[in-house]
Amino acid sequence: MGSEYARLQAAVASVREACGLEPRVGLTLGSGLGGFADHIDMAACVPYEQISGFPVSTVEGHAGRLIFGHVAGVPLVAMDGRVHLYEGYSPADVVAPVRVMGLLGAKAIILTNAAGGVASELEPGDLMLITDHLATLVPSPLAGPHEAELGPRFPSMTEVYTPRLRTLAHEAAHEAHVALKEGIYLQMPGPAYETPAEVRMAAALGADAVGMSTAIEAVAVHAMGLEMAGLSCITNKAAGLSSAPLSHEDVQAVAACASAGFTALLAHFIARLGA
Repeated sequence: MGSEYARLQAAVASVREACGLEPRVGLTLGSGLGGFADHIDMAACVPYEQISGFPVSTVEGHAGRLIFGHVAGVPLVAMDGRVHLYEGYSPADVVAPVRVMGLLGAKAIILTNAAGGVASELEPGDLMLITDHLATLVPSPLAGPHEAELGPRFPSMTEVYTPRLRTLAHEAAHEAHVALKEGIYLQMPGPAYETPAEVRMAAALGADAVGMSTAIEAVAVHAMGLEMAGLSCITNKAAGLSSAPLSHEDVQAVAACASAGFTALLAHFIARLGA
C-alpha cells in the first residue's frame, strides 16, 4: 500500500511547478458559491486534472480548479469546486485537496457549503457559521494506516472550528453588514436528499443544518493542526419542513442569490485573517 503522504507531496510538487505563490489562507467554494472566484486577484489557475493524484470534480456547478491569488492583499488558494463521497471517491480522496492546501503553506482553512436548514430559524438565503459538526454518519478520513505527517492518531475534536476564527467571522459580518447565524452542521452521505424522517433524526441529534460535505474535510484539517472556519449557505428548508421538492438546480439558484452577502462576508473575513 502506497503512502498517502507521498501522494500528497507529489500533488504539492506538481502544483508548485504551476504556481510558486505560498498561500496564507485556503478556501473551499461549495455548490453555487463559485462566483467568489471572480473576486480573487488571480495569479494562477490550475485545473485538478493537471495535479498529480488529485481527485476531479464531477458535479455540476463545481468547476474543478485551484485558484491562486490575493483577496485584500492576503495570499490564498481557493478550491473552485470540491469532490464528495457520493461521487465514488474514498475519504482520503475527498480530503486530499484540503490537506494539499495545508502542505502548500496555508495556516487557516475556510470550508463553505450549501446546506439544508433544519432549525426553524434558518431560512433560504441565510448564512450560518458552523460552531460544531456531526460526522458519525460518514467514514473518517483518519481511519487506516497512521501517517504522523498528517496529524496525531487520536486527535481531540473538542474545538474543531477555531474560536478565534469564529470571532473574526462575526466581526467581518458586522463590518460587511451581513447577518450571520450560528449552528451545528451534520454531514449525510448523499447524493439523495434526506427523507423527512432523516431530517427529524438530524434535529433530534442537535443539527441545525444538513449537507453532503465539509465535516469529513474538517476532521482532516483539524488533525493537521490548522485553524479553520466553516460557513454554510442555507439554500432550502430540509425535507419535510416545507412543501417544496428539493433539487440541485434550486440549491444553485438560491446560493447564487445569496452570493452578494457571501462575497462581502468572505472578503472582510479574509482581510482580517491577513491582519
